[in-house]
Amino acid sequence: MSAPVRRGRPGHSLESLLDVAVAVFNERGYEATSMDEVAARLGVTKSALYHHVPGKGELLRLALDRALDALSAVTTEPGATTGPAIDRLEHVVRGSVRVLGAQLPHVTLLLRVRGNSVVEREALLRRRAFDRFVTELVRAAAAEGDVRPDVDPAVTSRLLFGAVNSLTEWYRPGHGPDGGLTPDALADALVTIVFTGLRAGPGCP
Repeated sequence: MSAPVRRGRPGHSLESLLDVAVAVFNERGYEATSMDEVAARLGVTKSALYHHVPGKGELLRLALDRALDALSAVTTEPGATTGPAIDRLEHVVRGSVRVLGAQLPHVTLLLRVRGNSVVEREALLRRRAFDRFVTELVRAAAAEGDVRPDVDPAVTSRLLFGAVNSLTEWYRPGHGPDGGLTPDALADALVTIVFTGLRAGPGCP
């Protein structure tokens, strides 16, 4: 006989639980947050949380996987795998900014991971794989003559994604008097500065 379908508690899906847990993790720090605090924020009992997940570590894994899965998906898109390396690099940068805009709390949590648990170490391994992908794109673009070759590709990659990752410190989608920058507009600005440069020159609009 097949096992009965496990249904969520009324009013609280795994998705809503995860959103709240990520918010609390970002506010207080993962290690300093207890399941009691997550339950209190949701207005449910701790046993209601255990109906959905076996523990706090599973909430962390689900949150980190959401950010990492989205970033990994960018690297498999046609724009990231075909064409000149400089165009593929730009595609990955744009895609990463879009992921950040769509999954801002989850990406913020990912960037704070330090490897203090098995879940965190596994996440760091996946993040390093993404970093290596970007570094290889920079190396290929340099070999094709589109990126200056006198800077270590790994350093260029770190500086480039240091700029992308810093967006988590100040970017808040939908905020500001004009509704704030959209992720696409933010990606346009970052790509213009990084790939074209800050100094205005002839023909600059």
